[in-house]
Amino acid sequence: MLIFVILFLFNSRPAFQCQFNPESNTYLPTIYGITPTYPRLAQKADLTRLSQTLMLVKNFHWVVIEDSDEKTKLVANLLKDSNLKYTHLHIKTHKSKHSTMIVDHSRPKKFYFVPRASGVEQRNKALDWLRQHLKTAEDKTGVVYFMDDDNTYSLKVFDEMRKIKKVGVWPVGIVGGMRVEMPVVTNGKVSDFNAFWKPFRPFPIDMAGFAINATMFLDRPDAKFSRKVQSGFQESEILKYFTTKDELEPLAENCTKVYVWHTRTQKPALLNPKKLKLKHPPIPDGHIEV
Repeated sequence: MLIFVILFLFNSRPAFQCQFNPESNTYLPTIYGITPTYPRLAQKADLTRLSQTLMLVKNFHWVVIEDSDEKTKLVANLLKDSNLKYTHLHIKTHKSKHSTMIVDHSRPKKFYFVPRASGVEQRNKALDWLRQHLKTAEDKTGVVYFMDDDNTYSLKVFDEMRKIKKVGVWPVGIVGGMRVEMPVVTNGKVSDFNAFWKPFRPFPIDMAGFAINATMFLDRPDAKFSRKVQSGFQESEILKYFTTKDELEPLAENCTKVYVWHTRTQKPALLNPKKLKLKHPPIPDGHIEV
């Protein structure tokens, strides 16, 4: 019997030792994932898929902001059931009957109209919360990442952004009409951007392709998104407060790996219930949460 016990302990030793791996105690800065969301049929499906990815990310704080006059039960229930550390906010997008006219001062007598941008009020609401949170937080270190609710994220992108000192960048797949939109890196520095859609932007990069050191938002209380810019310029609008192209930190193996994809859920095509020949009557809207 004694021999059996000794053999059992010997054979179990590697697994026992793994529990005390020093790397498991490595400090990880908090990642603040800021996700605007709005009511639609696929909203719960998109948020469920994203939340189950985030469950695997260590030291993550999810800030979800609804485009709504009040918090909805659907989002509140999903966040509660996720067991994630989260903050639930809401603010309604201010809709205007007219587009905003912006004058291009570099070209006399030239102007353009800005279509209604999405997520501006929601992201700014989250930044207001972030600043108040960091002011009272014991640990102010962290990273801010703006996340669409229907994108696809590899866990590796979160590992990469924890290396950020100021602003880190990486490629994004399936965006801007390209297989991959990416910073061009020369001698370890971002020298250009490989982008087709509006390549003249100051930072021709997708929202999913960068993250910012959280403490920098305390240093720049004026940093926010704006409706008074062209469509597609929101990334450049926020980045201009914190960095220049030369200061960007290329991650994901010098921007050679794709760890995030700008996927979009296809709008569901539903049939008219009145025209369906069902064995049972159709379930009325609101009777079951989908």
